[in-house]
Amino acid sequence: MLTSDDPSVLDALYNNRALVPEFPRMLQRWQQASSLARKGLEHHRDIAYGLTAAETLDLFPAVSPPGAGLAPVLVFIHGGYWRSLDKSDFSFIAPVFTAAGALVVVPNYGLCPAVSIDTIAQQMKRMLVWVARHAQAHGGDPRRILVAGHSAGGHLAALLMGCDWPAEGSDLPADLASRALSISGVFDLEPLEKVPFLQPDLRLSAESARRLSPASMPAPSGRLLALVGGAESPAFIAQNALIAERWGPTVVPVCETVPGRHHFDVLDPFVDPDAPLHRLALREMGLAG
Repeated sequence: MLTSDDPSVLDALYNNRALVPEFPRMLQRWQQASSLARKGLEHHRDIAYGLTAAETLDLFPAVSPPGAGLAPVLVFIHGGYWRSLDKSDFSFIAPVFTAAGALVVVPNYGLCPAVSIDTIAQQMKRMLVWVARHAQAHGGDPRRILVAGHSAGGHLAALLMGCDWPAEGSDLPADLASRALSISGVFDLEPLEKVPFLQPDLRLSAESARRLSPASMPAPSGRLLALVGGAESPAFIAQNALIAERWGPTVVPVCETVPGRHHFDVLDPFVDPDAPLHRLALREMGLAG
């Protein structure tokens, strides 16, 4: 695992917006595509899954023939280092997956420093409980959920795999979050405790960074598909390799780089019907891929 005590080295390894100067244009493209997606698709916005204003989700029903049965559910958790971005920036994820027959859920969560990563993790747990209990009312199958996430969202997807779901409710299956897909995820938070541009917002301690690191947890049951852009920072490529090493090939059967992709355009093949990454997600949901 790449690490350093040099603040400038850590900033260079983890500051993706500095590494990808065209990020503002990419964000604008995401926002424009997301606006078009909401105009063109049936959807339900700002559904409350918890008690705070941040705990809402957008839901996009599957586009499928009558009588097709319940759709698999794709939950997509956005990134932004737990401190930025919004679910509305990621509606563009929905069209290609709803067309393939999936119910798509894109949640919000509170942002650091107003809340801690601990709080965000609890919010995502409440979100998935809501999905399990309400997916069927929207045509989704609560036993066929794939939790996907990008960057910080990949971290949160991996965390959800380790939850004791029956302890959250006797109606919840133990394998509620047994299928996850991480794109450019962060699995070891300990280096982030020392990253200068992040620490004022994240306020991680050595203890919280270790406790919130999937790589420090026992391997859960289920499957995590871990992918990272081949043109990303060496730190993110190392993060991806680390979770495969710690959890092993049974739990992490896919640990791959997406050739030529940096931290942001790695989402392009996720929504490209002809790309291996998209087909991988479809296969994991039991759809043609």
